[in-house]
Amino acid sequence: MSTRPTVKARKPLAPKRRAADMAYDRIEAMISKLEIAPGSTVVEAELAEMTQLGRTPVREALMRMVSIGLIVQQPRRGLTVSTIDVVDHLDVIETRRVLEQLIATCSARRASPEQRKNLVLCAEKMITSSQGGNLDEYMAADQALDHVNHAACGNFAAVKAVVPLVVQCRRFWYRYQNAGEITEGARRHMVLAQAIYSGNEAQAAAGASQLMDYLEQFTRRVIDA
Repeated sequence: MSTRPTVKARKPLAPKRRAADMAYDRIEAMISKLEIAPGSTVVEAELAEMTQLGRTPVREALMRMVSIGLIVQQPRRGLTVSTIDVVDHLDVIETRRVLEQLIATCSARRASPEQRKNLVLCAEKMITSSQGGNLDEYMAADQALDHVNHAACGNFAAVKAVVPLVVQCRRFWYRYQNAGEITEGARRHMVLAQAIYSGNEAQAAAGASQLMDYLEQFTRRVIDA
């Protein structure tokens, strides 16, 4: 009696990312890292060449950035990168604090075991990169932690509201990084990650608030400098 060979089930393929999403990520990274300076004019054709993507996805990405205030549409000047207002940044953090506490609470309640583990792994990467003084690796791990946290919380409305504020904070950090202490920033992220991992909602909210305390202190150092 013959037997059929065992066929292993294929893992489902990851969904292909839209070109507009890829364009958004690449342009946002250039703006956050100040490779495209605040106040500078945005030229669609140049961005299409820089991102190696077509003008249609670049245009869609720019319109998304207009909607969150990262790009400003001005009469006769066209599109420009928004400037960084140091004092107004305190309002960004005040608003972000409320949303981050909500997101952390939801994540502590809803995150899967794998997501809880990945949050801690991301925080560990932040600590390692901060000790080596590698800002780009630190920020990449920070962004990865945000992605896991946002997916884990299951609150789309809160995530949609907080993402523009996170982008503003990232750009602010790159602009004034000399005033920051990334080892302390990494430690605060670890406190947050471990609180979510534990499933304790009150501790998770407190961890998010402590992280916002750190960002507020960083902003005030910039203002007072």
